[in-house]
Amino acid sequence: MTDCRLYLITPPVLPERFEAQLAAALDAGDVAAVQLRLKDVPDAALQKTIELLRPVVQSRNVAFLLNDRPDLAVALGCDGAHVGQSDMGAAQARKILGELTLGVTCHNSRHLAMEAGEAGADYVAFGAFYPTATKAPPEMAEIETLRAWAEIMEVPCVAIGGITAANCAPLVRAGAEFLAVVGAVWNHADGAGAGVRAMLGAIRAV
Repeated sequence: MTDCRLYLITPPVLPERFEAQLAAALDAGDVAAVQLRLKDVPDAALQKTIELLRPVVQSRNVAFLLNDRPDLAVALGCDGAHVGQSDMGAAQARKILGELTLGVTCHNSRHLAMEAGEAGADYVAFGAFYPTATKAPPEMAEIETLRAWAEIMEVPCVAIGGITAANCAPLVRAGAEFLAVVGAVWNHADGAGAGVRAMLGAIRAV
């Protein structure tokens, strides 16, 4: 039985009534966290979205994380924040977040992951492992990077980038504690709930 869990990232552009889709996804099975990832959105709009979606997530005992903005995560009652290499540094984010969860993007680099761990990251994210339409990665990640980290280090690792029910097995076997997905859930032909069930079924089958 694998301990790997699902980590949802919101679509790049939220559809209308996204809160209903989000609720359906979370009610379909075990999800560890939801990361709200909206780029180039004014703070006022971001705040409104957080206030709409955060209760949907937290009422189901799922962690609600905010991309890029530790300051807003603290101010608006989120459970933590995720920062990329071109965003705020991990040490500064840790200082702002206090005891809240901090995740850090590390691409294909164990060195960056070690730096993040030393700065107090609660998890590190490696990827992209597969081609993805969501975001162009600076480089593709190798499964060996994930495996080597999972075998040696205590800080949990998230695999991200183009992950689907059809291709996730090698990542689960390599030791990913979390699989971060976008399109596999939100673009599923039968809806977000079916997307979550398909992902969870694929994880359990490993």
